[in-house]
Amino acid sequence: MYKLVLCWRYLKTRYLALVCVVSVMLGVATLIVVNSVMGGFSAKLRDRLHGLLSDIVLEAYDFDGFADPEGKMRRIMDDPLLAREVVAMSPTLEIFAMLQFQFRDTPVTKPVRLVGIDPPTRSAVGGFSEYLTDPARRDKPGFWMDEAARDRFERQKRPEPLVFTPLGNPDEPPPPEAPKPTPKTTQGAILGYAIAHFRDRQAKAEDGATRDRRTLQPGDEVVLTTVSGAKLAPVYDRFAVVDYFRSEMSEYDSQFIFVPLEHLQKLRSMEGRVTSIQVRLRDYDRAPAVVARLKEIFVRDSLDVQTWEEKQGAVLAAIRVEKGILNILLFLIIAVAGFGILAIFSMIVVEKTRDIGILKSLGASNWGVLQIFIAYGLLLGLVGAALGTLMGLAITVNINEIEHFLARATGQDIFPRDVYYFDRIPTEIQPLAIGLVNLGSVGIAVLFSILPALRAAMLHPVRALRFE
Repeated sequence: MYKLVLCWRYLKTRYLALVCVVSVMLGVATLIVVNSVMGGFSAKLRDRLHGLLSDIVLEAYDFDGFADPEGKMRRIMDDPLLAREVVAMSPTLEIFAMLQFQFRDTPVTKPVRLVGIDPPTRSAVGGFSEYLTDPARRDKPGFWMDEAARDRFERQKRPEPLVFTPLGNPDEPPPPEAPKPTPKTTQGAILGYAIAHFRDRQAKAEDGATRDRRTLQPGDEVVLTTVSGAKLAPVYDRFAVVDYFRSEMSEYDSQFIFVPLEHLQKLRSMEGRVTSIQVRLRDYDRAPAVVARLKEIFVRDSLDVQTWEEKQGAVLAAIRVEKGILNILLFLIIAVAGFGILAIFSMIVVEKTRDIGILKSLGASNWGVLQIFIAYGLLLGLVGAALGTLMGLAITVNINEIEHFLARATGQDIFPRDVYYFDRIPTEIQPLAIGLVNLGSVGIAVLFSILPALRAAMLHPVRALRFE
């Protein structure tokens, strides 16, 4: 009992020990906030990549694609194993392209990635309709134009060129009129949100966030230029903007444009050919077995079969490495607190040599004195870890409000939304990570208190009292 009393008394009277408590608290809070933010970004990135790529992707090795996607999907569903595991499939044709449009009478040209899809099947695979900005289109995905977009498109149609009648004998009968060409139906296109919007840093919303300005309205006409088939001959067509795709991933929102699959196949002279088939599974844990079976079925076809994690392995690995290195570097903050505990405990042993001698002369054992100082280090670690956990969780929960306050106070964007196009900083509180951080901080506090505790335990009571 006397051990706990001494530990509590030292904690209250030795104000220098509060430095150690604050160091441990700040280290734990920093690690919790960093892990929560990194976990939020990682989870959001994985969710977006998984949605955009589906569970498994059967992909061609080049832009020429492969033929008969319907036959390949039938072969998949005819297999007993795959028929049980596969929920939905969708063919996709993807190619690079150049986007051209007029903004305030100024021509704008951007490189984009043109993706031909079948909206119903692509929505069944997932990762498409839920990212559309038009609520009606989420329920009925497609490239149709609503009334407002159609009215704007009709108003912007160019007038037909004037027909000049050649001069001649007015008595002669007029020549027969040439047949009028069948009007061409303009296809719709769904643009990435960042293609048709830009962030106006000068205009602020009520919550302090920057506002988006549209460069392309639904119903505006754009020109997409790409290449045709294996000959790589340039082809182009005009499309009408019908909606926006907002995944909150700048890489996709600033590059992807979705158009009807059949129309893109005709434009590129690739009728019946696609570049990939996206597959959604009933249970993603069965993905390795499904991939192995697909490779057996298409062993003679020039297809690359990968899960979405294998396809994006470099990105996911980079995030894991960055998170691990950052945690190691930030853990040094707690190590600094450990050296503070070592220095303070060494000073306490020197100052309390007489008290230690009295305790030993009254019957305290070496093990009892050792326990006093180890328990003192444990108490410092527990108090610092508890306060740091509360502080870290409070910062994590209110991190967006703190970011808005700092942005208003400094006049600088702490979180640049034009990079990620996130409205809020994503966070994910991970109980396991919090537990490991607390365990590590308490362990460091105890570890650095062992050496001074051993020194105090080895003091001889007679010598301790003699020198005092």
